[in-house]
Order: sequence, then structure tokens, then C-alpha cells
Amino acid sequence: MRLTPGALARAALLALLAVILQLSGVGPMRILGGHPELVPLAVGAVALYAGSVPGAAMGFCTGFLLDLAVGGTVGVSSLVLSAVGYGVGRYREVRDPAHGLMPIPVGAAATLGFLLAFAAVSFMLDVGAAVSPLVLRDMLVSTALNAILALPVFALCRRLLRPVLLVDPFERRRRRGPAREPGPLGLRGLEA
Repeated sequence: MRLTPGALARAALLALLAVILQLSGVGPMRILGGHPELVPLAVGAVALYAGSVPGAAMGFCTGFLLDLAVGGTVGVSSLVLSAVGYGVGRYREVRDPAHGLMPIPVGAAATLGFLLAFAAVSFMLDVGAAVSPLVLRDMLVSTALNAILALPVFALCRRLLRPVLLVDPFERRRRRGPAREPGPLGLRGLEA
């Protein structure tokens, strides 16, 4: 992603939209015991399209905004979403994410990672969350719901971010063939 005022405005708009829709639109909806989580999907989308550092920055800012809006412990969501954004961005940098259905497993992994890490950090900080086996069921249902929502959310994020991306990972494969040189994974880029 090019670091321009337009890119920052697009990322800020995406973060604000995700937090507002999460808190007022889809967050209160309960489906089979779980609820959709738009915030980790938006952070995962930015990280998948822009890389690890923009993904971590988006995760931190979105988490901070979410913590301020909810009135919870400030920094918990920022910490967890920064790790999610960085992890998804590193996955993008190490692997070639040029498959059209890649948002489904990335969205599911980002959601499950967010929910597990948020629960662990909340438990360590003794926020007062009740521990029950139903929590794991709700996490799995929320992850499945986000896997379904991943394609439209990632498509919307991609459409919003496309003008400021340096390289669109999904367009690169269609135009020029394979994005990486052939050879063993561990030896790429090393010249003797």
C-alpha cells in the first residue's frame, strides 16, 4: 500500500465503518448462538491486500477505536487485532494468495484467532468473563458465520483499497503467470 493521505483516509474509513457496523448493525444479531464479527474480517482483508505492517497498524487503530466505543479495557482489542493483522499479512507475504476463495479460510482463521486471543487476554486480565464449554461452541459458530461473510467483506475492502495498493495479489497471477520463481522454498532469493 502506498502511504498517502488517500490511503490513510481509505483505511480510516474502513476501520470506522467496520466498528460502526459491528456495534450497531450485525453485532447484536445472534445466529445459532454466535454472532458475526466484522472487525477481524476488515483487519484481515487489509492485511491480506496490503501486507503485515499495514495490517498490524489497521488492527491497532481499529482495536483502539473498538475499545473506546465499547468502553472496555483499552488496549485489549488493539493488542489482539494487531497480532491478527500482522499474522495475516505475514501469511500474504510468505504465500501466494492469488486464489479467488482465499478470503474464506483467511477470514475464518482471523476470526478464530481473534476470538481465542481475546478470550485468553481477557481471562489473564481477569475482566470477569465466565468460562463455560458453551463459549467454545459460540466461537466456532461465529467463525463459521464469518467464513460465510468473508467473501463479500473482502470484496468490499478490496474495491475500496484497490486504487492505493502497490500490487493486487489477485490480479498479478492472471496477467503474468506465476508470481514466484520456481525452486525450493527455503532457497528463493539466495544467490551463491
